[in-house]
Amino acid sequence: MIKAVLFDLDGTLLPMDQEAFVECYMRLLAGFMIHYDYEPKKLVKTVWRGTEAMMHNQTGKRNEEVFWEAFRKEYGPRTDTDKPLFEEFYATEFAKVRTSCGFNTASAELIGWLKERGIRLILATNPLFPTVATMQRIRWAGLDPADFEIVTTYENARSCKPDLSYYREILREAGLAPEECVMVGNDAREDMAAEKLGMQVFLLTDCLLHAEETDISRWNRGGFEKLREFLKGNLK
Repeated sequence: MIKAVLFDLDGTLLPMDQEAFVECYMRLLAGFMIHYDYEPKKLVKTVWRGTEAMMHNQTGKRNEEVFWEAFRKEYGPRTDTDKPLFEEFYATEFAKVRTSCGFNTASAELIGWLKERGIRLILATNPLFPTVATMQRIRWAGLDPADFEIVTTYENARSCKPDLSYYREILREAGLAPEECVMVGNDAREDMAAEKLGMQVFLLTDCLLHAEETDISRWNRGGFEKLREFLKGNLK
């Protein structure tokens, strides 16, 4: 019996072209921080280094710590002094990144439908962003952060998809067994990895990523209509 559905966010509940999103995000961040003597190319390169460090985090530290450690290697002591500037960016300018994203009413309709049926909802978005940025992106999708009992962010996670440790950490926190869960996402590499733990998976194909790396025909897949049909068959 399925008790919980784990949802990816970017490209799943929140439609987007990932390249367009990243370009807009980095351009706005660099444009904001240039006023505080951060050379754009070096800043973007450093942010990517921090992101890579989080993606391969196996230190046991939270992703937030790992990111800023990588940042500190480039910028030294000013890193701690300037952290509030980055927080200010996410609280203000980051909202403009919304223009690079789409919108699909099917996201809120599906979440509402699952809530009515008492299904537990978890937002299993790759924890590369701080909470303030993640909560904004949830709202851009027409959703309420309170819809989800767990939302992974760089402050509360110690690994990233597709590392199975990421999924295990969610299962421990929620007190769930893999066979009680479905993972829904658009990334054939990162989201479908949950299958290795025994979760059922559904590949949402609206904004498909990394499909060329594997045979996606072995997974349940399609758009929101197909997803609802799949869930109906598994929630009985």
